Amino acid sequence: MTLTFHPTRVATGFDEEGMLVFDEEQRLVAVLTHLSDRYDGLSGHWFLEAKFGVLEGLGQPTYRDLDAAQEAIAQRLGRRH
Repeated sequence: MTLTFHPTRVATGFDEEGMLVFDEEQRLVAVLTHLSDRYDGLSGHWFLEAKFGVLEGLGQPTYRDLDAAQEAIAQRLGRRH
């Protein structure tokens, strides 16, 4: 499964660097935010800020980088077929 990432700003109040995540049909499936230095041990990770559809059951995971986020999201989306 191929996902597309588009940079965006997210109005969270502090961590505004974000990524919109689209599936192969160009549907928005998730919004990721890049965690700042205020998060001990998670600084630099990507947080699943918003999720839609089958991703709603994922809880609130963080990913060490965008590759890890893509792999986990694609795997979860692949289960719906």
